[in-house]
Amino acid sequence: MLSMTYSESVRSGINRYHSEPGLSVPRPAEHSQLQRQREQRAAMHLRNMEDFLKMHGLSLEECVSYQTGMKYRNLGKSGLRVSCLGLGECTDVVSKTCSLTLVPQMAEQLMTLAYENGINLFDTAEVYAAGKPRLSCVSLRRRSSLVITTKIFWGGKYGICLLLPFAVAETVRAMTHVINQGMAMYWGTSRWSPMEIMEAYSVARQFNQIPPICEQAEYHMFQREKVEVQLPELFHKIGVGAMTWSPLACGIISGKYDSGVPPYSRASLKGYQWLKDKILSEEGRRQQAKLKELQAIAERLGCTLPQLAIAWCLRNEGVSSVLLGASNTDQLMENIGAIQVLPKLSSSIVHEVDSILGNKPYSKKDYRS
Repeated sequence: MLSMTYSESVRSGINRYHSEPGLSVPRPAEHSQLQRQREQRAAMHLRNMEDFLKMHGLSLEECVSYQTGMKYRNLGKSGLRVSCLGLGECTDVVSKTCSLTLVPQMAEQLMTLAYENGINLFDTAEVYAAGKPRLSCVSLRRRSSLVITTKIFWGGKYGICLLLPFAVAETVRAMTHVINQGMAMYWGTSRWSPMEIMEAYSVARQFNQIPPICEQAEYHMFQREKVEVQLPELFHKIGVGAMTWSPLACGIISGKYDSGVPPYSRASLKGYQWLKDKILSEEGRRQQAKLKELQAIAERLGCTLPQLAIAWCLRNEGVSSVLLGASNTDQLMENIGAIQVLPKLSSSIVHEVDSILGNKPYSKKDYRS
């Protein structure tokens, strides 16, 4: 039995390299070269660790799962294994003067902490972090142990826009080309309707091309129908899985808006007027009343309201991974703690939550039965 966890071995290896006399006080001119040496040595150490585990019939995933409690699920019916929690980069840090994207140091801290706690899925896009995704910290990790997803939509130059409607066949052909060129292993959709996803699958099968394996969809306590009714039907028909985002409904479920919109919160920003209007609406006030009742359940379970909300998303076996957003390490660790809450969600607790929400969707099968 191994006495050292994977993350501990990484830290001890890196600390050992940092403590060597020749690397202790690098001069500025040598800093980049020494940094590369450290990364190479750390990567070699990780490869040796993986080889050692394979010799003893163990997998890196099993060791990390044993230490952190992280669960891993197949993405749809593909063979791609992803952590049930993923980390998204679409997060803002709000200061007293403006909204800033995460500084590189904090972004790297978050991704390193996420990885050490078993998260292997990192979601980014061209428009996140002001067009500068922060994935440099993963250079210390073996690339084969990471699943990095991105999105293709807007171009890189502002003002260039095509208003022509592209056929789904062109999108399928383009994604097939991307995969055949080795630039990606799989492709999926984001915020597509079930009809569009089904059309993409049909086109791919008709022309011997590669179909999508997942759909990124919004899913939380106040947004349920697509993930709970529509996507399961697609999963059984064509194997498309669900990767969900916004488990806290843009912060609404966090509890910070129970007394209105506080200064320097996301809803107080100029670009988020839609969120402020939503919170202050009649429906928003009803949601806050329901959250107060859910808070009582969270207290009984010994967790926070955000942890209950994330665990509630995870209890859906049709969800391959829930994407988290965090602006600091405390938030991230709180969210990851939802994994420990998941076993506490008994059928009676779930029924109680559904009774409070009053929005459980029903499929055609439910109506027939």
